[in-house]
Amino acid sequence: MTRRIAVVGGGENAEHDVSLATARAIARGLHEGGFEVEELTIDRDGTWRAGAAALGSRAAGSLAAALSVIEWADVVFPAVHGPSGEDGTLAALCALAHVRMVGSGLRAGAIGMDKWTTKLVARAVNVRTAPGRLVAASDIADVEFEKEAVVKPVSAGSSFGVALARDAAELREALRHAARFDDRILVEDVVAGREIDVAVLREADGRRWASPPLEIHADGLFDTRAKYDGSARFSVPADLDGTESAALTRAALRMFDALGCAGVARVDFFLTDHGPVLNEVNTMPGMTAHSQVPRMFAAAGLPYPRLLGRLVDGATVPRPGQGKS
Repeated sequence: MTRRIAVVGGGENAEHDVSLATARAIARGLHEGGFEVEELTIDRDGTWRAGAAALGSRAAGSLAAALSVIEWADVVFPAVHGPSGEDGTLAALCALAHVRMVGSGLRAGAIGMDKWTTKLVARAVNVRTAPGRLVAASDIADVEFEKEAVVKPVSAGSSFGVALARDAAELREALRHAARFDDRILVEDVVAGREIDVAVLREADGRRWASPPLEIHADGLFDTRAKYDGSARFSVPADLDGTESAALTRAALRMFDALGCAGVARVDFFLTDHGPVLNEVNTMPGMTAHSQVPRMFAAAGLPYPRLLGRLVDGATVPRPGQGKS
């Protein structure tokens, strides 16, 4: 029997266009894999849209109309990066509708989206992170420059609002810029190391396994521009020795389990002379065929269409406090 999938893209945040690209790629890949697919788009103003055929006689441009598509679907595949999507919002909607969903539930999405809370979880399970401090947007005028630092919004993705501050003037400007995306800001020490990503996939039977690590090669900070202008290069598998690869895999699986993730997550590290240092966890990573996660699983012998199928197979009805039911 053909399974019906509702792919949700867009969103009310700075990652809207990135999310649309992910949703289009997922919908195309699922359609080519034999699934019946309907696309739902959340506009920047929060309006939900779907094709006229999907909505039928229901009024277009509303969540009520979109819910008819969600109820029609066997599985919802969220592809909304960032706040009001990746942060557990869509998982909560699917939980209330009792619809199976690809990916992590409310708790894992909310914690993974919050970089400060993720650091606290990492510390509890002995995964190193960069030393840093939490700053309220209302207090940025009182923040003094101490040393070179990376400034980032606590809850934002695709490196929006991330900047390197090398002096007091740059710190003030970086804090003001980050405050456009969140009212909580991280000021972290600069970590000298190679940028390495590891993807973790939870299969339908509960097994989870890590992809070959991928290394990012970028000139300077791997910021929003470097992520999407084509200047960055990726090596997969990364050129690592057995000890380095094992340490990264252990740390990635430890974070996946500690957050209670499901589906797929991308865990980003700096590999230093003293081992891995966690950068962040993405519970809804970029998922075009050319994004890091599909590249990593392709290197493991799992091509993009099969990866999407595995994610659909592992979909569950999200429940509070549980990554997978």
